[in-house]
Amino acid sequence: MKIGCPREIKPQEFRVGMTPNAAREAVLAGHAVMIETGAGLGAGFSDGDYIAAGAAIVGTADEVFAAADMIVKVKEPQPVERARLRPGQVLFTYLHLAPDPDQTRDLLASGATCIAYETVTDDRGGLPLLAPMSEVAGRLAPQVGAWTLQKANGGRGVLMGGVPGVLPAKVLVIGGGVVGTHAGKIAAGMGADVTVLDRSVNRLRYLDDVFGGQFKCGYADAATTIELARQADLIIGAVLIPGAAAPKLISRAQLAELKPGAALVDVAIDQGGCFETSRATTHQDPIYEVDGIMHYCVANMPGAVARTSTQALGNATLPFMMALANKGWKRACAEDKHLLAGLNVHAGKLTYAAVGDALGLPVITGAEALTI
Repeated sequence: MKIGCPREIKPQEFRVGMTPNAAREAVLAGHAVMIETGAGLGAGFSDGDYIAAGAAIVGTADEVFAAADMIVKVKEPQPVERARLRPGQVLFTYLHLAPDPDQTRDLLASGATCIAYETVTDDRGGLPLLAPMSEVAGRLAPQVGAWTLQKANGGRGVLMGGVPGVLPAKVLVIGGGVVGTHAGKIAAGMGADVTVLDRSVNRLRYLDDVFGGQFKCGYADAATTIELARQADLIIGAVLIPGAAAPKLISRAQLAELKPGAALVDVAIDQGGCFETSRATTHQDPIYEVDGIMHYCVANMPGAVARTSTQALGNATLPFMMALANKGWKRACAEDKHLLAGLNVHAGKLTYAAVGDALGLPVITGAEALTI
C-alpha cells in the first residue's frame, strides 16, 4: 500500500501523523511511505529522519494526496485537503464530525473511506487512539488554566498553590474520564484545592480509591455542578460522549454566578465544547472574555507539546495503521470490531450513529458499509 502523510495545515498545529519509527515499520512490511517535505519539523523530526527510515520525501501535499492509497494525519482535514480526497482512498485521522456539518458534507461528497481515531474502541470500553491525546490535554489543562488565571491575562490573579497564609486556588474538573483524571492529578500536584465530578458512581469509586488523598470527588448533578462552579477559580470541562457533541454544562446566564476573572478551560472544544459560551481558539490567540469570565478553548491543545504528543499518538495508532495497510481497510475492519467502530464515512454514506443524530443525517451500519 502507498501511505501518505501530509504536513498539518491547521493553524499552530505542530504534530505530524507519522513518526519516523512508524514509517520504518511500514516500509519494513513492504509498503511505500510518502512524507510531505517539512511535515515533521514541528515535532522535531527532519526530512532526513524519514529518509533514514526508508520513506520518500515529496514536495507538496497535492502529490501526497494524489499518490497515496491511505492518508494518515492528526487533525481533521481542512477544506483544501477535503477537496483532494477521492473515492476509494482511506483517510485515517481525528475527525470530530458531530459539531462540524461542513466537514461531514465534504467527506461524504469525496467518496473516501474515513476512519476516525476518536471512535476506535477497545475491549475495556475505552478509546485507545483518543486516550493518549486526552492524557496530554488533561495534563496541560491546569497548566494553561494557571496561566489564564494570571491578572495580566485577564484572570483573577490567583496562584494555583497559594502561599503560606493564603489559600490555594479552587479547581473544579467536570468529567472524571482520562482528561479529568489527569487534570485533577496535575492540578492537585500544583497545590490547588481540587474537586472532580462525574456521573458514573463506579468511576467515582475508582477515583476515590486511587486519588482520594489528592483530590475530592463528587456526583455531577446540575445543582452540585453550579454550586461548586460558583466557588471555583478554575473550571476544566472534560466531558466526552464518544463521537457525539459535548453537552453544555454551564450556560451563558450562569456566568454571572461565577467569580469575576474565573477561568474556563474547555478540553471538549473539539466536540463543540461543554460551555455554552465556548468557541474554538488557537495557540496564537488562545483566550477571550465573556461577561468577565476568561475562556481558554484551544482546539488542538496537545499541539503545544508536539513532540511528546506525536510520539504518544504514533505509539497508539501504529498497530491500527499497519492492520489497514497489511489487510486493506475492509478486511481489517471485518476482523476487528474495534477498528470498525472507527469507520465514520464510506462511499458517500455516514456510518456513525452519534454523528447522524447530532447532524440529522441518515446513517448505515459499519457492517452494511463493508458490503459496499
